[in-house]
Amino acid sequence: MERPEAEAGEWFYHQRLADGLYLVRERYFESGNRANVWLVQGSERDVVVDAGLGLGSLPEYLQRAGLLGGTRTRLAVATHVHFDHAGGLRHFEPGEVAVHRAEAEALACGDDLEAVTWLGDGELRRRPPGSSVGWTARRYRLQAVTPGLLLEDGDLLELGDRQLRVLHTPGHSRGSVCLHEPGAGLLFTGDTLYDGALIDWLPHSHVAQYRRSCRRLLELLDQGQVHTVLPGHFNPFGPDTMRALALDYLSRAGVCHRITSSAISCLASIALRGRHWTR
Repeated sequence: MERPEAEAGEWFYHQRLADGLYLVRERYFESGNRANVWLVQGSERDVVVDAGLGLGSLPEYLQRAGLLGGTRTRLAVATHVHFDHAGGLRHFEPGEVAVHRAEAEALACGDDLEAVTWLGDGELRRRPPGSSVGWTARRYRLQAVTPGLLLEDGDLLELGDRQLRVLHTPGHSRGSVCLHEPGAGLLFTGDTLYDGALIDWLPHSHVAQYRRSCRRLLELLDQGQVHTVLPGHFNPFGPDTMRALALDYLSRAGVCHRITSSAISCLASIALRGRHWTR
């Protein structure tokens, strides 16, 4: 992985991983919730996979960095509508935004419960660009965006010289998707799979669906279709780690785990409703 490229004061920085593939991160958001933003460049269209919090304008940064523009169109795809992945969609034109059909209404309504919006001041090293002196992280919320493209399992996103296939992988959330580029063996997994503790206890999480999604990803591995995993958090990894993570979840997610996850989900819903009710 190459050295991060950044300018002083920029909310974002980026790294080039390969030709036409970039990792973008929010420099001043220091938290396990900091989501990876991926840019996939095609000959006719660029696809941004997840968009961060939206405290800075992602498309403006990408244009300044020379990573967007020219004659190529662009599409911003949210792997799911949780705030750390979908907040930045507000900076794209509605027609440039794509999300799975199951979560389109939540995004269009700015539903902070389904987006599990929970940002703390301790997670930010500076105030967002253009914010007022009195701004606090507790005032952050998901901005409503009406998506221009509703994704379904099996859809193909055409970029010109490459394409991404949509895999509906619910469990972490009901509209979670992965994007698979078969030719390159790339798999963008969002929060379905990353090298950390997988979360299945949020509103609209579902353990049984998560198990099915993990089995589906293992099938891709068995078919030799995945060489590099580009997750929603932390660093990329290879097939061996992907297999270990999926198998570990499947081994743990039994009946007792389902009961515990359901109970925690209820508590999380109550806490989220309390936080946003007081606004």
